[in-house]
Amino acid sequence: MEPELLRMLLMNVASTSRLAVDLFLMLQSDSESSDDEIDAADTADTKLLVAVTDVLCSVEHRLWARETSTEWWDHIVLQVWDDEQWLQNFRMRKATFLGLCAELAPTLRRTDTRLRAALSVEKRVAIAVWKLATPDSYRSVANQFGVGKSTVGIVVMQVCTAINRILLRRTVTLGNVQDILDGFAQMGFPNCGGAIDGTHIPILAPPHLASEYVNRKGYFSMVLQALVDHRGRFTDIYTGWPGKVHDARIFRNSGMFRKLQAGTFFPDRKITVGDVEMPIVILGDPAYPLMPWLMKPYTGKLDRSKDRFNYRLSRCRMTVECAFGRLKGRWRSLYGKLHVLESSIPAIITACCILHNICEGKGETFSDEWASEVQRLEAEFAQPESRANREAQHSASRIRDALKEHFEAESQQ
Repeated sequence: MEPELLRMLLMNVASTSRLAVDLFLMLQSDSESSDDEIDAADTADTKLLVAVTDVLCSVEHRLWARETSTEWWDHIVLQVWDDEQWLQNFRMRKATFLGLCAELAPTLRRTDTRLRAALSVEKRVAIAVWKLATPDSYRSVANQFGVGKSTVGIVVMQVCTAINRILLRRTVTLGNVQDILDGFAQMGFPNCGGAIDGTHIPILAPPHLASEYVNRKGYFSMVLQALVDHRGRFTDIYTGWPGKVHDARIFRNSGMFRKLQAGTFFPDRKITVGDVEMPIVILGDPAYPLMPWLMKPYTGKLDRSKDRFNYRLSRCRMTVECAFGRLKGRWRSLYGKLHVLESSIPAIITACCILHNICEGKGETFSDEWASEVQRLEAEFAQPESRANREAQHSASRIRDALKEHFEAESQQ
C-alpha cells in the first residue's frame, strides 16, 4: 500500500472508534506481507478498508449523536397504537396527548442545528409524560425513545416548566364555585368550597439539611398541600416544604391561607345555620386549625351528634384522599424518589397535578391496576399521622356546633 494512501486512511480513522484503527492495522499488515505482491488483490483490500472505515465512521457518529432508530415512536406509537395502549402507557388517550402538545408547542419547539435534527414537540412531551407515568429509570426511557440519558433529564424539566408556565393558572383553579358548593351539598355538607390535606412525596436524601426532610415515618419526603373540589380536581396546590414540617405550619405560609383570612379566596356567599352566619368553608383533618372558614372533626369524647358531624365531614374529605391516590397512581414517578435536585422537585409535582386535572377533565379512565399499585406503594411509603391542632376560634366553634345541631335535626326528619 502506498505510504501517502496509508497516511490519508490513518487520518480518516483517527477520530473514529478503536475498532476501526485495529481493523485498519490488521489489513495493512496483511497487505504488506510482501512488497512483490502489490497487485489487484491489494487494491481490493484497500477498497474494502476504505468502505469498512466509512461504515465505522457512520456507526461512531450515530453512537455519539444518539441518532438511534425512531421506528418505534414514529411508526408504531404514533400510527399503530390504539387508545387503550396510549392510556396504559401515557395515562391519556392520543387526542388528549396531541391537545397537550398543541398547548405547549410555542414554548417547546426547537430548530434543527448543523449537528442534529431537533426533537419534535410530540416526542419531547412523550418522553416527559412517559417518565412521569412510569417508574422507569432515565436510562430505560432514553433507550425506549432513542435519545441520550442526559437528554431525558433535560426534556423532563423543560416540559414540566412549560406545563407549569402555560397551564397552571388555567387548570388549577376554582372554576365554577356554585357548582362546587352544589356538589358538596349533595354529599351532605352545605356551603363547602373544598377539602384540604397534605401528602408526602418520597424523595432521595438531599445533600444539604437532609434531616429536615425526614418525616415522622422515617423516610425523606416533600409535602404537597392541595385543595380539591367535589370531583377530586385540584383547585389550589402548594408544594416544596420538607417532610419534617407540620401541615398547619405549611398551611399558614400558603397563599391560600392569606386569601382565606382576607376573605378573597371565595366569593362572599354566606348562609345561616340555626342562628349563626356561615361563610364558604373548606374541610380539613385535625391537623388544621378550626377557623370560621375551616371546619374540622370533633376530637376526644364524642356523642351521637358529634359523631354524625364527623361522618359528614369525613365523607366529603374523602375527595382529597382519593385525588392524591389517583395523582400518584397515574404519575408513578411520584413514588420513585425523584432523581433531581430538591429545588426541581416542586416543578415536577406541580406538573403532575396539572396533568391530573387535565386527565380528570377529559374523562380519562383510571385503571383498577393503578389503584392496586397505589395501595401497595402507600403501604411502603405510609403517610405520617397528623398531629392534632387545638387552635380554635370562638366564632368557628359556634359555626361547627350549629352545623352539628343542623345535621342532628336533619337525621330526625
